[in-house]
Amino acid sequence: MVAAATEVYVQEIQDDRSAYERRCLVRGIVVNRRGLIRFVVSPEGALVPDIEERLPGRGFWVTADRTALTTALRRKLFARAARQAVAVPEELPQQLELSLIRRCRELLGLARRAGQAVFGYQKVREQLLTGLDGMLIEAVDGASGDCRKLQALAPRMPVVRVLSAAEIGTAVGRDHIVHGVIRSGRLAELLDRDAHRLAGLRPAVPTPLTPV
Repeated sequence: MVAAATEVYVQEIQDDRSAYERRCLVRGIVVNRRGLIRFVVSPEGALVPDIEERLPGRGFWVTADRTALTTALRRKLFARAARQAVAVPEELPQQLELSLIRRCRELLGLARRAGQAVFGYQKVREQLLTGLDGMLIEAVDGASGDCRKLQALAPRMPVVRVLSAAEIGTAVGRDHIVHGVIRSGRLAELLDRDAHRLAGLRPAVPTPLTPV
């Protein structure tokens, strides 16, 4: 009985891992899909990024990295894997970057409306002083001094630093926002995943702005 129970337990762990792991089409290695982007081929033969991982059909996964994506396109790996001609949108890396920016902004807006996120230096500072369990959001073009002060209040808290102050501001109805914090939960998990993917596709960090 003990052996049988152990086998079931091990199988459950393996099944759970397989649900979160996929093989990169370019690198050929199996990794956590948090660092991958899913693509599907539409009935018309067009390559479609599946950011939310909900589209039907066979998925093709590529590391969320501009170099990996460019390699997949140059070597026509999607067509080889799908065993058919695949129409690839022009400037796919740039389109994918914009889609991930939009997705991150949507998640920030949802978190704010749900009362799971606050923005602005003082509000974030007050939340951190309460011992909030969550994730810091810092604009890539924000001044580093205030960012370090907030991080010092929660040194073990993960930091998302991939959106510009203007992009964060757009998500919450302001011109520019540098600092934010989102409470741990499903929205924070999705933001962490998509921000991690976006980081692999973004160009150089913009010029710093005055923090808000």
